[in-house]
Amino acid sequence: MPKYKFYYDQETLSYKRIEVKNSVRFRNAFVFLTVSALFGFAMLLALLSSPAIETPKEISQAREIKNYQLQFEQLNRKMTQIENVLDNLQDRDNEIYRVIFEANPISDDVRKAGFGGVNRYTDLEGYDNSKLVINSTRRMEILSKQVVVQSKSLDEIQRMALDKEVLLSAIPSIQPINNKDLRRMASGYGWRTDPFTKTRRKHKGMDFSAPTGTPIYATSDGKAIRVDGRAPGYGKHIRIDHGFGYVTLYAHLSKYNVRRGQQVKRGDLIGYVGNTGRSVAPHLHYEIRKDGVHVNPINFYYADLNTAEFNALLEAANRENQSLD
Repeated sequence: MPKYKFYYDQETLSYKRIEVKNSVRFRNAFVFLTVSALFGFAMLLALLSSPAIETPKEISQAREIKNYQLQFEQLNRKMTQIENVLDNLQDRDNEIYRVIFEANPISDDVRKAGFGGVNRYTDLEGYDNSKLVINSTRRMEILSKQVVVQSKSLDEIQRMALDKEVLLSAIPSIQPINNKDLRRMASGYGWRTDPFTKTRRKHKGMDFSAPTGTPIYATSDGKAIRVDGRAPGYGKHIRIDHGFGYVTLYAHLSKYNVRRGQQVKRGDLIGYVGNTGRSVAPHLHYEIRKDGVHVNPINFYYADLNTAEFNALLEAANRENQSLD
């Protein structure tokens, strides 16, 4: 049953019902609905701006950020493993490889140069995960620089190894004739009695006594630069340029087994013992020159003798006797 409101009319001395106009009803309804809508919208904005309430987009972004964090953590673990391997390689580089090839070690200042002073990561600052991103980026750049330096170092070591191999093949390191019993060494390097003048003079090589026709071998790889008998006192002789400043000379030969300009290898047969030139008996006079200076051949037989044999030959070579030329 509908409810009505009444008022007392003093003129008629009676109660009359209050009549509400339709326009008023519509106005009141509109105001109520408007206020309700505004209130609801305000509440919605409050809920959306609340940190406790996340939108689907924010949930998706948070999931992506978490995934990136996990990837960065995994990347840092891998970088730690690579750093450990690289540290080991750098130690071996400095302490072993460069020691073997007589090269200076690479300092840490060189390996990690270019990462001090100016802040290179300002564009990465101001984010929630800036510290993680900056540290990871810095580690990666330092690691990349170290890898580049180490790669260049290994390239250098490879070149040194190849040069060392060539150098080792160039150094005269065997005796020029077969002397297994060590009895063919007749006179060593140094002051000796001249067989012709009977006075002391510097003997600039080693004499190996042997019958005419005994084979003579190249003591290292090289190129025959002289094969003739025009050098005073040497008779028929051969000179081989081994590179790196090493030249060997083989004198008083009976005949040759090599031509001028020919490449030879260590152990190749190059000629035969004779008695040509300034010589008192068949023998081989053998010299080594380094950068144009005569050196004692006794110090170069390391590929041909063991310790005991070297000591025995050294003792015989140090005896001051008469040379054969």
